[in-house]
Amino acid sequence: MSGSVTGLPRLPPANRTRDAINVIAEYISRTGLKPNERLPTEHEVMAALGIGRSTVREVMRHFQALGVVETRRGSGSFLLKPVSAATVHVPLSFDPGPVRDGLLQTLDVRRGLEVEASMLAAVRADADDIAKMRATLEEMERVHLEKGTAGREDLAFHLSIYDATHNPLFGQIMEQMRGAFESFFEKPFDRPDFARRSFPFHRELFDAIAGRDAPLAREKTLQILAIVEEDIKDMSK
Repeated sequence: MSGSVTGLPRLPPANRTRDAINVIAEYISRTGLKPNERLPTEHEVMAALGIGRSTVREVMRHFQALGVVETRRGSGSFLLKPVSAATVHVPLSFDPGPVRDGLLQTLDVRRGLEVEASMLAAVRADADDIAKMRATLEEMERVHLEKGTAGREDLAFHLSIYDATHNPLFGQIMEQMRGAFESFFEKPFDRPDFARRSFPFHRELFDAIAGRDAPLAREKTLQILAIVEEDIKDMSK
C-alpha cells in the first residue's frame, strides 16, 4: 500500500472506517493481491490514509469477520479470499422508519444473537478470550465512570463475547448489521443516559461466562436487554 495507495487523498473524519474498508478492498482488487499474500502493515495503512490505529484495527476486524483476511501474530494480516469494494459490504435491508421502531426491531435480533452467544461463550471461551473480554469490560467501566456513557466500549465488550463463541458466523452477521447495532450507541433520543442502568450487569455477565455458567450468562444477557427495551419505550414517549 505504500506504493499507489499513498497517492490517495486522506479520508475525511466522517465515516472513516467504512471509507477505509472500501479503499483497502479496492486496493486488494486493483493490485491483484492473491490469497496468502500479506496486506500492508498497520503503520503503512495509517500513513497512507491518515487514520488512527483503532480505525485500522476496526477495518481488519471487518475483513476477519467476513472471512477474507487472517491476522497472524507476529507476521501481519494475510488475504484469504479475493475481495473488492463491490463485494466487501453485503448490507441487510433495514429501513425502520422511526428511531423507536428501528431500535426495537434491532433489539429483537440482538436478543436472539446475544443470548445464544453468551451461553456458547460460557462453554467455549479459552483463556485468551476471557482475558480479552476482561480488558474490554474494564475499558467500558473506565469510560462509563469518566463520562457516564460508554457506547463504543460497550460494543467492543459484546463483540468480544461473539469472538469467544469461536463461531465466525456470529461475527459475520454482526458486521452486516453493524449500522443498525451501532444506533444503540449514538445517544438515542439525545439521551446520554440511554441504557445506563444496564452497565452493572455487564460485570455480572462477564463473571458468569468466566465461571462457565451458561444459564446465568443467559439470564444476565436478558437482564441487560430488558433494561435497553424499557429505556427505548420510556425515552421515546
